[in-house]
Amino acid sequence: MATDDKAMPQRKDIPVLILAGGQATRMGGGDKALLKLGKETLLDHILTRLRPQTSVILLNANGDAQRFKEYGLDVIPDTVEDWPGPLAGVLAGLEWAFAHGHEKLISVAADTPFVPDDLVESLEQAAQSQMVPVALAASRDENGSLRRHPTFGLWPVSIRADLRAQLEAGQRRVGAFADRHGAACALFEGDEGDPFFNVNTPDDLEIATQRLERVPS
Repeated sequence: MATDDKAMPQRKDIPVLILAGGQATRMGGGDKALLKLGKETLLDHILTRLRPQTSVILLNANGDAQRFKEYGLDVIPDTVEDWPGPLAGVLAGLEWAFAHGHEKLISVAADTPFVPDDLVESLEQAAQSQMVPVALAASRDENGSLRRHPTFGLWPVSIRADLRAQLEAGQRRVGAFADRHGAACALFEGDEGDPFFNVNTPDDLEIATQRLERVPS
């Protein structure tokens, strides 16, 4: 018996956008997301953690999208010029999300292989509980001080026009733009270290390798 696709229930997943549009200058250039951590790439590790949280995962990257072909992701380039940073990726994601009927988008950095497995749920709960449209992830540093991670955020598509205007006016700071919209804070604890540890240098990659050996991704 034929099934009417339109009658099938649809998952209301929030799209997650992996921000891989940077130039990785401290790693010698290229794509940090494709660096090997153990037997897999950083992107592999991130996808393993994100796929149970949503069925809609996108990649923000510039240049030839074919280099990511094996991952089967929609690759979305920046829609503004001159490499303005992560906010440009967020804008591209929001425009994609709006065009595909989504109300929100979550952003994730491409160089963080230990992404929390409750990221999507916790960001959404933080925004709802504090009754604001935007939420950013945070963790505590070695001294116990709160540290925000602005590239890990929940963003409503309704702010995309303001984001474009702010980028055109020279805004580059993700946290400052989030605060413009009253960003909530979602605190994440990491039993095996900072869940938002990012790989910026070869030394960081070695630290991540040692951590992976202790606690497999």
